[in-house]
Amino acid sequence: MLVKDKQYYKFCAYGFLKNLRFFDAFFILFLLEKGLSFTQIGILYAVREIVINVFEIPSGVFADTFGRKTSLLGSFLLYIFSFVVFYFSTGFVFFLGAFVLYGMADAFRSGTHKGMIMDYLKLNDWETQKINYYGHTRSCSQKGSAISALVAGLIVFYYGNYQTIFLFSIIPYLINLVLIWSYPKELNKITFYSKKKERPRISATFKSFYAVIKRPDILRIVHSSAVHSAFQKAIKDYIQPLLLSVAFIIPILSQVEMQKKNGLIIGAIYFIIYLLTSQASRMASSFDKNTKRNSSYSTLIYGFLFGLISGVFYYFDLWVFSLVAFIGIYLIENIRKPILTGILADNVPNEILTSVISAQSLWKTIITASIALLLGFLADYYGIGIAFVVVSMILLLSAWVTNGFKEKSKQNY
Repeated sequence: MLVKDKQYYKFCAYGFLKNLRFFDAFFILFLLEKGLSFTQIGILYAVREIVINVFEIPSGVFADTFGRKTSLLGSFLLYIFSFVVFYFSTGFVFFLGAFVLYGMADAFRSGTHKGMIMDYLKLNDWETQKINYYGHTRSCSQKGSAISALVAGLIVFYYGNYQTIFLFSIIPYLINLVLIWSYPKELNKITFYSKKKERPRISATFKSFYAVIKRPDILRIVHSSAVHSAFQKAIKDYIQPLLLSVAFIIPILSQVEMQKKNGLIIGAIYFIIYLLTSQASRMASSFDKNTKRNSSYSTLIYGFLFGLISGVFYYFDLWVFSLVAFIGIYLIENIRKPILTGILADNVPNEILTSVISAQSLWKTIITASIALLLGFLADYYGIGIAFVVVSMILLLSAWVTNGFKEKSKQNY
């Protein structure tokens, strides 16, 4: 049975506050309003992923070696700096700087908090609760996203612009800094310690990390988790032009200024989406137990199929049907995330889990950057619908081919 102690609620509060990124629901619309093309947006997204790529493994090793609280605190300071730069940016070069800061923040955060959660479960001998526990904490993150979208819609309605939401996003991140600081010392885990130099040894952590990541079974788990997360991350903001089209055909608030009306409707739709994804995260454990098929592979295929279907409907201007299929990608990702995190935690020594999760994030960033560039180019020249169809088809084919090789080796993850 899940024990909901004080730290459980701190973990949940962290995820809730982290996802109060009020700009998320309007990010691409904000960039388009600033005069950027889809190709430029694709380049910015790819640069962010490259920055994450460069700092991913060093940040994971830093967290495992010098302390996870330190890594998270630094991450949130970088996020806050990036929000300030976004607010004042007026051109592509300035946005490039903001994306670099944001990418560095993502690198120092990703995997770190999951490692802390897994450590806490191990310390309390609750390791059998991995999927259920992480599913609950991720559910709170999705509730944060839901509230974030609703509040963002109200901010846009009141101020009549997208820019102000970056300033409001600073507030929950400052609160999260205080929350992280209050985490118990035992979660600021130091993996190896050199008595001679009185400082942690990075080389020892790298050695242990390499010993695990070179295992083919771990690599397969890492890839399975990373590829769908990369897909969802690369295309998730493209739902915003779709939501704009849906908002346009909704016959309410017709007397209100168009951008204010769009803000309210898009915020409300995002609120509903994230309530659904929150429930999906909570159901991950039950889904994994009750499904007779390989949940990792089957959900991977479903996610890519939803992308393909959404693109087809988008192409034929069937906005509502396209939106429903797009939401399916969100739901699949939030079912997969706790399941794959639990599988990885079961197969990797806990003391270097953060480093391995960071390697997973590194691979995800490579795929995300590639998808972002391809999506941006295709969206500019052929439209968003065709972009979805092409990318989804490529990933579907690669998943089928990869699974065929796994079947032959009798190693299916």
